[in-house]
Amino acid sequence: MIVVADASVALKWFLADSADEDHSQQALAILEAAAQGLLQLLQPVHFIAEVAAVLVRLKPHDAQDNLLDLLRLEQQTADTPEIYATAMDLAERLDHHLSDTLYHAVALHTPGARFVTADKRYHDKARHLGSIVLLTEFRP
Repeated sequence: MIVVADASVALKWFLADSADEDHSQQALAILEAAAQGLLQLLQPVHFIAEVAAVLVRLKPHDAQDNLLDLLRLEQQTADTPEIYATAMDLAERLDHHLSDTLYHAVALHTPGARFVTADKRYHDKARHLGSIVLLTEFRP
């Protein structure tokens, strides 16, 4: 199984101890399944930068260590002109930010991939397009 996990999911890996962070166990299950080789993570190229930007803001003292942990995680990136074209089309049609639609575009262009997000607002706008699942409904 191929999973495109967005920053809203990945941040839960590092903020799981925070009382404000809902559904961290579901996010950690994705991380564990990836570590066990039960699923493959595939990300758009901006994934690391997006997660790092939030980590440095929310956990400045731990951000560099967390980033190194993220970089050690086995994952592949997808970066094709078709993915960008689809992401731009989605951003326009759904009136949503490109950084979010890039994740969805990766899943749409990868046979068998599922985009997993904790962003209910985007999910509700885009679920009719397929290849997307809300974190609370995903089972690795």
